[in-house]
Amino acid sequence: MRLVSIAFILSILFSSCVIKKEQAIKEKPFIDRNILWFDATANFDRFCHKDSIVYYLKKSKEVGVTDIVVDVKPITGEVLYPSKIAPVMTSWGESKTKKDLSWDMLSYFIEQGNQLGLKIHASTNVFVAGHNFFDRGVVYDDANKAHWRTTSYLPTGFKLITDQKNKYSAMINPVLEEVRQYELSILKELVAMYPKLDGIILDRVRFDNLNADFSDASRKAFEDYLGKPLAKFPADIYEYQEEKRVDGVHFKDWLTWRAKIIHDFIYQAREELKNINPNIVFGDYTGSWYPLYYDVGVNFASKKYDPSKEFTWASSEYKNYAYADALDLFTTGNYYFEVEKSEIKKKTDEKQLESGLTVAQEDWYTVEGSAELVNRVTMGETPVYAGLYVEQYKGHPEQFVKALQMCRAKSEGSMIFDIVHVINYGWWDYLKEGLKK
Repeated sequence: MRLVSIAFILSILFSSCVIKKEQAIKEKPFIDRNILWFDATANFDRFCHKDSIVYYLKKSKEVGVTDIVVDVKPITGEVLYPSKIAPVMTSWGESKTKKDLSWDMLSYFIEQGNQLGLKIHASTNVFVAGHNFFDRGVVYDDANKAHWRTTSYLPTGFKLITDQKNKYSAMINPVLEEVRQYELSILKELVAMYPKLDGIILDRVRFDNLNADFSDASRKAFEDYLGKPLAKFPADIYEYQEEKRVDGVHFKDWLTWRAKIIHDFIYQAREELKNINPNIVFGDYTGSWYPLYYDVGVNFASKKYDPSKEFTWASSEYKNYAYADALDLFTTGNYYFEVEKSEIKKKTDEKQLESGLTVAQEDWYTVEGSAELVNRVTMGETPVYAGLYVEQYKGHPEQFVKALQMCRAKSEGSMIFDIVHVINYGWWDYLKEGLKK
């Protein structure tokens, strides 16, 4: 009897310790960050030179930036570090600049950034491997990977992404196991190569849009998920009637399954990267428009948030494939010119995505409203950093400052995309003003 009592007491104490540890993790204050993005191709020439890297890191520090994101894997699938897996980008566009491979750009960013007290994160575009405007990249250059290209279902029929020259990103199919393993291998290589890297932020961990992917491989995988064959494909998911999409009997199941594909990849990536470097900050970028984000197969909310109670497109299982709690850092694109919710009331426009989804302008079509929306659905599971697309404010620096201040007021800080616009517009003083505490 006494042994049982001791065992019972010990189990209670152990459980209490676990609960307290979990509470401590959850209650740990999120870090205030001002994150500045350095796009790979837009800044390719600029950051082929060491003195340029040092100059712009110092400028960033002076205006209040705390974290730098170095894009090391643009949409072509090439990389800007000496990978043994992915092809290395040595030039871009019509520029005559050739990358000097005798020194490592990312190592230099980390070394110089850390000396200034800046945190350095690497960004990779995950499920994309080509640039359609230039017919360049992995799916164009490697015949063994050409079948990775996503297949879209359009009013005109099935069409490969590389044949859609109105779209610049040659997205690849995340349903394919070989695609997921290839992308994971690149991420693991990157984290292993740079033990002093502060964080990694994933981008384009998604499907192209609602029209993708409708390949034979995706059909089979979806049927395996359902546990039965589809009677009619793709009509059981949706079909077009006079160019208007009509949802089929398995439309909600399809959305849930796509969210599961992305959810499972996120958790696997986190686990495998943390096994290599437990201290790496695991981050993600998405858009902020949650009511439409099922379009790309992504549920960035908390599992405690049930979208089926609010949106007709969500099944009761959709919430199971939310992944906010897998993230140490979450940046979102709050890409709207209007800053305050009151500004949107002056407009009656509708927003239409390229997949055909249309919705009337709402409060979340503002920086303020979208930041509130993201915080509402993530429910404190991860620190959120509201982000701006600087080019949207061209000619309106006062609106840019106002938007930055709103990002900081409504989230844990801010994310600015991209430094190239700050440089081109000469907006360093405006950036500093917007980042004032």
